[in-house]
This record gives sequence, C-alpha cells and structure tokens, in this order.
Amino acid sequence: MHDGSTGRVRRNPSCLCSASPPPADAPLIVQVSRWDPLKDMAGVLTSFAEAGGSLDGAHLALVGPDVTGVTDDPEGGRVFAECAALWHRLPDRVRTRAHLVCLPMADAEENAVIVNALQCSAAVVTQKSLAEGFGLTVTEAMWKGRPVVASAVGGIRDQIEHGVHGILLDDPRDTVSFAAQTSSLVGDHCLAGALGAGARRRVLENFLDDRQLLQQTSLYRNVADV
Repeated sequence: MHDGSTGRVRRNPSCLCSASPPPADAPLIVQVSRWDPLKDMAGVLTSFAEAGGSLDGAHLALVGPDVTGVTDDPEGGRVFAECAALWHRLPDRVRTRAHLVCLPMADAEENAVIVNALQCSAAVVTQKSLAEGFGLTVTEAMWKGRPVVASAVGGIRDQIEHGVHGILLDDPRDTVSFAAQTSSLVGDHCLAGALGAGARRRVLENFLDDRQLLQQTSLYRNVADV
C-alpha cells in the first residue's frame, strides 16, 4: 500500500478464460491497459495466437478495468467485447493460455495491489500501443525489473532505449515482429534479466520524484547565483 502496509484483495477480478489459472512456473506475458483501441489489446492477443510454437507453454494476461466500473470511457465496453469475441474464435491450444482480466475499480489501492502482483509475476510486460504519451504502466514494469516489449511511439521512445532498457517495435501494427520479440525474451532469461536490470536503472536515474527534486534544487541554485 502507499503507506508501506500489506495490501489485501477482497474483490476477485473477473476473468474470461477456458481453463484454470496459469501454472506458477509458466512464463506470463502481461499487458495492463485500458480497453481502448489505441492500446491495441486485440493486437496483442492476435500476436500471441500467431506466435506458433515459439510461445508454447507461455500464458498471456490482458488486464484492464472492469468496464462496468468506468463511466468516463465509453469505448471500453466495445473494445472488451471485441477482444472477447476474438478470444472465443481462438484455437483451443491458444485459448486455454490466453486470459482476459477485468480488475475491480471500487478500491484504487486494491486495484494497485493486483496490478503490482501481475507485473511482478510477469516474464515479459508488453505495451503494444498505437499511440501513447508517457506510458505509466511501462515505467511501473521497468521499476520492477521486468523486460518490456513496447511500440516505439510517443513518450515510450523517451522511456526506453532499444536493446538497453527494453525492446521497441518500430511498427506497432506488426504482430509477427511483436510475437518474435516477445518470444525472444521468454526464451532467453539472460537477455530478459539484463534488460530488466537496465530498465530499473533507467527509472532510478530519470523517472523518480527524487531526481525531479534534485534537478529543481539545482535549477534554483543556478538562478540564485546569477
């Protein structure tokens, strides 16, 4: 929790899945986003389905808010319904490893506890946005030392240096390349670990409040010396 205490989850997320939850030892690919067309959740699901044998054994969790609990996102219900329809059309061997998750929104801290657990459990975190500002979920995953595969769009290009802090996809609509990049991290623990470590250093040096305060202090000192 924000005060350092242990968080509790009292409301279970609602999941659309055809089998039991992923095994504890299964590599988990996670994207946490709104059900928004620009986040391209359907594209992530398509990419996972098209990966063929390269992601066999891995599970995918597309995680977003409970669309009935978000009143300011009129497209959320439609996008989730499109993802659900796509999920139902998947072959059994893929559908049993793909999970659509709607998080409870009544308690913001409870929601954050669930998101944190999912990100920390992920082998790879993705952000296949078609457009993006500063990707908060990208930096959250980076701070937790997770390797990230993301689209080279908007603010994400400032957050990640390709091959140092994560993997950037030049064309966010290229599902084949997205699957290949994701599977390369699932299959290469050394590369995934190196990118995760680089990602955490990147956040530590650039995106925490302490860094901003130090820069502001430096600016004030420079102004005072003029």
